[in-house]
Amino acid sequence: MKRLDANEAAPIVDRMLNNLLGTVPSQGRAGSEARTAISDTRANAYKLCIDDALGPPLDECFELARQAGAQAQQLEYVRQQIESEAPVTLGGALAMDAGIRLCLAAQCRIIASMTFVSRQDVTTIKQQLQQPFQDAEEIAADDMDQMTFQMLVALHGAVTQHLAATARPLPRVVNFRFYEPLPSLVMAYRLYADASRCDELRAENKVVHPAFCQPSGQALSA
Repeated sequence: MKRLDANEAAPIVDRMLNNLLGTVPSQGRAGSEARTAISDTRANAYKLCIDDALGPPLDECFELARQAGAQAQQLEYVRQQIESEAPVTLGGALAMDAGIRLCLAAQCRIIASMTFVSRQDVTTIKQQLQQPFQDAEEIAADDMDQMTFQMLVALHGAVTQHLAATARPLPRVVNFRFYEPLPSLVMAYRLYADASRCDELRAENKVVHPAFCQPSGQALSA
């Protein structure tokens, strides 16, 4: 990478990894390894860009962050921050695109191990990924980067199929309304014939006091 490109790409990488660092837990060996890798890559970002050697260490940073416990929503924030960059050099654009693709890949791996409780949760994730994947695929196509384009399309298809299969057996979220405020135990019994699901209702509707639940809210259909 030329110096002009590296002068723009290195700060983009630094900001990207600073945001990624925020997804890493502060305790544990996995978190320590992720923080070390991220710090080393940030410190050497300019040289890595000049040497065209940024790819492997950047990939390792995202993978270690995932292993340390980074969440899909946290990586979504990282991706959005990367997308807010406005590079004018080829090197800057390459760094930005690499960060976006690594975010998407890490998010998909995290989603593959997530447990969902309703179809709406699955749909939300699916919709959240739709536009970022389309944008990344379009950029790869415009760059005539056939390998990256095919990999993005394959990953997009795989995560979509996984989410569709995951959603199929899950209950829907439905709205309910009672005529007056009720205790969560009573609501759970009336909705499910199972008072033990009162905690589920409280969590879903952010109930302040379980003895006085709002008469309307949301619950799982089964």
